Amino acid sequence: MRKLDKVVAAGLLVTSVLTVSACGGSGKDQGAGQAAGAGGETSKASGQLVFWGWGNGIKELIAAFEKANPGAKVKFNSFGSAADTQVALSNAISAGKGAPDVTMLEDPTVEQFAIEDGLVDLSEFGADKYVDDFAPGPWNKVQYDGKPFALPIDSGPEVFFYNKAVFDKAGVKEPPKTWDEYYQDAKKIRAAGAYITNNAGDKNSYQPFTAQAWQAGAKPWKVEGEKITIDMTKDAGMKRYIDFQQKLIDEDLVDTKIANWSDDWNRGLNDGSIASLTIGAWMPTNLESGAPAQKGNWRVASLPQWEEGQTVSAEDGGSALVIPKQSKNKASAWKFVDFMTHGDGAQVMADNGTFPSLKKILNSNDFTSKKNEYFGGQEVNKVLTEAANRKVTKFQYLPYNPFAQSTYGDSIGRAYLKQTTLEKAFEDYQKQLVDHGNQQGYKVNK
Repeated sequence: MRKLDKVVAAGLLVTSVLTVSACGGSGKDQGAGQAAGAGGETSKASGQLVFWGWGNGIKELIAAFEKANPGAKVKFNSFGSAADTQVALSNAISAGKGAPDVTMLEDPTVEQFAIEDGLVDLSEFGADKYVDDFAPGPWNKVQYDGKPFALPIDSGPEVFFYNKAVFDKAGVKEPPKTWDEYYQDAKKIRAAGAYITNNAGDKNSYQPFTAQAWQAGAKPWKVEGEKITIDMTKDAGMKRYIDFQQKLIDEDLVDTKIANWSDDWNRGLNDGSIASLTIGAWMPTNLESGAPAQKGNWRVASLPQWEEGQTVSAEDGGSALVIPKQSKNKASAWKFVDFMTHGDGAQVMADNGTFPSLKKILNSNDFTSKKNEYFGGQEVNKVLTEAANRKVTKFQYLPYNPFAQSTYGDSIGRAYLKQTTLEKAFEDYQKQLVDHGNQQGYKVNK
């Protein structure tokens, strides 16, 4: 078994935020055998729970949980971002102490921590019985070796957000149904003085890359236990993705200077110079806060398809809850996880802008029929729910996904600066991934 400290030291851009002082809950250890199984409530949670996470609705969620479980107290710590949270957890697991009772992780990182034996298998609590209760995309991403090592909080099916006012001005009357139509629309929007989207090829572009490559049918890496095969340029789906992106770069149809989540990004969305995004269904609240001047102009549609008439989807992001093995209050930790993802807390999170993965919320009329004035009164959730309910093919992430994400921009960014071709950039990126995997004790081929 590889040591997790290797993954941290070689793979992540560690910041000074990593001093970890929180420890697992207080009192006698409550193991899985003492906990109620899924759907069976035998007692309330009790004792202190340390919880690491980020995002909207956490304060309200904790208040609701403590009200329902008056003997429990949740201590919340935020490291500021998902990346910093996973680094802190890696360090705590490597040190053998300091992990919380419950933590949020981005879906693709769950497998790494499960492989390294740092997480509780939630099927011990009956979580495997929840298979039909969650949307298929997020549920599949939190499985390892056929068992759930996390429960999904939200869902991130990739969809197409577009500024209808900018599209109308450019003479584009409908959102593109295919990527060929997208390319034609991009030329019209560029002629009108805007860009159809942005892509700087930096580390914040990694999640959109994996989602769009996934939808293109790409299998850039194949993981079979200790054996990994990486093919970033000859795989048919990757070639389709690379050729299309290279065309957008060469013809100046995408703004390559602006990175996602930057101040310039928000300015571009707010002034209409960035006209659309292919991104996860969790984006609406971010648009509302980041581009307030465009209220009433934005709309959402299904993702463009590679072949007309297809309904191929993919996941872009998403978060989940895990219980580290270091937790000293596992029974109450499970009750918190269950409450937040599957119980009443899931509704609290949805009410605060989280796009749900729980089907009973996702498919409810109250949720899907809600009109959103920022989107011109469109029933946005109806479109997002349709995307979330689509079946998705299985897409593997590398077991050292944090390294893959943090180093993505080192190679790929050069192609978006036109310093090299995208194919050559992916060849360089592949070499980084192969070398790192072999250093970690995997048997990696290309």
